[in-house]
Formats: sequence, C-alpha cells, structure tokens
Amino acid sequence: MIELRSRAQLRPQLEAAFAFAQQQVRELVEKYPDFYPMYTVRGRWRHQGEAWTHWCDGFLPGMMWIFYSRTRDETWRQLAERYSRPLEPRRRDRSVHDLGFIFMSTYHRWLQLSGEAGIDRALVEAGRTLALRFQEKGEYLCSFLGPESLFIDIMMNVGIIFYAAGRTGDAKLADIAVRHSLTSRRVLVRGDGSTAHEAIFDTQTGAFLRHSTQQGLRADTCWSRGLSWALYGFGTAYVYTRDVRFLKTAQACADFYFQRTPPDGVPLWDYDAGPDDPQWLDTSAAAIAASGLLQLADLAAEQARSLIFQEGALRILETLSSPLHLAAGCAGWEGILRGGVYHIHKGLGVNESVMWGEYFFVEALGRALALLEG
Repeated sequence: MIELRSRAQLRPQLEAAFAFAQQQVRELVEKYPDFYPMYTVRGRWRHQGEAWTHWCDGFLPGMMWIFYSRTRDETWRQLAERYSRPLEPRRRDRSVHDLGFIFMSTYHRWLQLSGEAGIDRALVEAGRTLALRFQEKGEYLCSFLGPESLFIDIMMNVGIIFYAAGRTGDAKLADIAVRHSLTSRRVLVRGDGSTAHEAIFDTQTGAFLRHSTQQGLRADTCWSRGLSWALYGFGTAYVYTRDVRFLKTAQACADFYFQRTPPDGVPLWDYDAGPDDPQWLDTSAAAIAASGLLQLADLAAEQARSLIFQEGALRILETLSSPLHLAAGCAGWEGILRGGVYHIHKGLGVNESVMWGEYFFVEALGRALALLEG
C-alpha cells in the first residue's frame, strides 16, 4: 500500500466527501422526485438504459438513512421513510435474489433507528421469501437466472435470512443460510482467496458442474466486484453465526484484494484483464471492499490484523474521495463517485456512477468517520 496520510489529515477529506454525497442526493431527489436510479449515462441518472435486473431500489433510501443516523437531520429521516415505504411490497418478490440489498439497506436501518414492529415484520417476510430460492439438491440459493445458477452476489443477501432466523427462532431458515454460505465457500472461493462469479449445478442431482460468469472476463477469472461481495458477505455470515470458517474465508478474500489490487486500492473490473481487454477500473468494487474491510477490522481477533484492515480501508477511501474519483468539481455530473462499472459485456454503466457504489461509499465513509472520531 502507498503510505497513508495521518488519520488526522484524512478526516477533513472524508468529512468533505460525506457532505458532498449529501449535496448530490439532495439535488437528485429535487431534480427527479421519487425516482430510483441505477447507473448514470454520461453522468446523468435519468435515461432509458437497460436495467438487466431490478435490484438497486434500496440504495438511495439506504444512503438517506445513513445521512440521518450521522447528522440527525429530520429532513433526511422524512426522505428516507418516503423512499423506503414504496419498497415494502417487494418483501414477497420471488423474481430476484437481491432482497438483502433492498431491505437490509433500508428497513433494517429504519428498525435500528425506530424500533417499529411493522418494520421488523417486513424484514422477516423478505428473509422468508429469499429462502424460497433454496435448492435442496446442491444446497444453495439460486440466482434470478434460474435454479441451476448460484452467484457470489447472493452472499451479500443471505444476511436477511440469518436476520429472519434470529428474530423468529426458525431453525430451518438458519440452516438454509448456513448451508448456502458453505456451498458458496466450497464452489465459488478458490484456494488463493479469489472468487468465481457463478456456479452451475445439475438440478436433478445437485452436483456442481462448472464455473461461469455474467460480468467477469471469463469463468476462470476473478471479477473484482464479486470478490468484494465475498469479502463483505462472508464477514457478515460470521457476524450472524460466529462460524470461524466464514471469517477465514472473508480474510482470505481480503488478502487476495490486497495482493492483487494496485497500491491506491482501486482494482480493475476483473483482476485477470489483460492488455487487450477493457482496462476500466471499478470504484464500486473498491467502495464495497472498504466497507467490508472496516467490518473485518471489528471482527479480527488479532490487533495487528485489525489494523491492516483499517489501514487498507482508509487508503481506499482516501483515493475514492480524491478529485480523481469524486465527482465534486465535475460540472453537471449527478453522481457522487465516478469510475464505477455495472456490466462490461452489455455496455451498461461503464465508467459511470452506480447506485451500489454510491451506497457502499457512503456507508464506508460513515464507518471510517466514526473510527477516526474515536
């Protein structure tokens, strides 16, 4: 890693980035009221670009809840509720594997701040709905593409099943979440800590057949955002279970991230992209990794390892909040963080702002500022 500025020097830069994030979200809701964006086109949120799948609606209100939790500005709370309430019918949405993204970023934060019983019921029902994707043969939650498909992304959503299991005491839900996590660990995480994007199974026997990818360079490469999903997701599985296998997996993914990412902390969209392949960075992968590393810093048993995770996350945030990637000063750019990637092969959201990048950047900034404040 490049030598990090002192924490005292870094704090004003991160505070300025957090303030800029609030400014951009205010302007977004004023310009496009009640609109839930996914990615920009030439820096603009409103366009007719393809969505591919409907998974991002929780990230905008999720940022509002983070702003409220840090500032206690009632305007943010009102907006957060306004943008969260329309999501409630999706607690029964069986078409996506992303209910964790939708509800843990919104209703879970809402519950933590209010304790309202109805909020908890929506979370539990969403967890039960996601659990319906479980394939008994193969022991995994299938992706939206079909019963044969397992995505590494689902490790970032399985937390809502763990949550529902804990709230209800439903041992079957807990078993589904654990078995999915163990299968993902076995078939998607390689020995060096890198990850495959997708696993394909025989639905008749449950046998793992091969790796595939929807967004990475090839089936045998490491798509950087998928690695960040794993780093963060297995850490979350450890939070709920205290199963050390999940912590070790998250740490192995973090080690790969450190070993293969450039010194400034921002990776290419795929770690194995060669000179003849697209050379785009993915700031959203870096933002996810920063927040996941700060979570791992709290979970690590050894102080030295915790410090490594902290310093790695802060180095990423120093880079992301610099003029190279932060949209401050970029006239007309409506997002917060530039240089994100949605889908290289479909040409969607490439070198743009993407809502998950915005959300996890804001989340990581909030965590880092709490750390720097003591």
